[in-house]
Amino acid sequence: MIHVLLVDDHAVVRQGYRRLIEAEPDMQVCAEAEDAQQACQLAAQHEPDVGVVDLNLGGSSGLEAIRRMKLRQPLLRLMVFSMYDDPSHVTQALRAGAQSYLSKCCHPEEMVQGIRRTADGERVLSSDVAQALAQEHIEGEHLLARLTPREFEILRLAVQGHDPVQVAQLLHLSAKTVSNHLSLVRAKLEVSNDLQLLRLAARHGLVALADAPGM
Repeated sequence: MIHVLLVDDHAVVRQGYRRLIEAEPDMQVCAEAEDAQQACQLAAQHEPDVGVVDLNLGGSSGLEAIRRMKLRQPLLRLMVFSMYDDPSHVTQALRAGAQSYLSKCCHPEEMVQGIRRTADGERVLSSDVAQALAQEHIEGEHLLARLTPREFEILRLAVQGHDPVQVAQLLHLSAKTVSNHLSLVRAKLEVSNDLQLLRLAARHGLVALADAPGM
């Protein structure tokens, strides 16, 4: 029996995943989490075989959840199931400790097979994700690949309108540490101010300029 932890901030979505997974004779959902903190607690409590994690956990951080769960439980296998299929999010999730990455555009059966194959130790990528990574390889290194997973997540939260204090609370850091990371991000991405950083983030799909608040 493959025991699965579901990590998604929408209860209705989790309910749909649970029905899909538990229709399989060899799978069982052992717990559901709605944010990074709860995911880490339940992973330690239930010791699942596979965690299915969304990267967008509302005010919380899917990348941080992956990083913390793998730090505490190195043998836990994690599969991202996310609306993001761009190389930036995929690369950073794999660096943070995810084993597999499927986009939510894939067929439900592909998700089920992805869980099963991830539990078996395989690295699984949905076809659109694999294509995006292959295209990135052909075109050369993606600019945001210069960032560590933590720097990437701080950037993502910042361009979505969170100030350093809010980012610090979400990632369990100090505001000074967040500000220092943002300075490193600007240096690595070769931008000199927040407007340039926001425009760069928009070009790479982290935020829509029309929706972006001032930083």
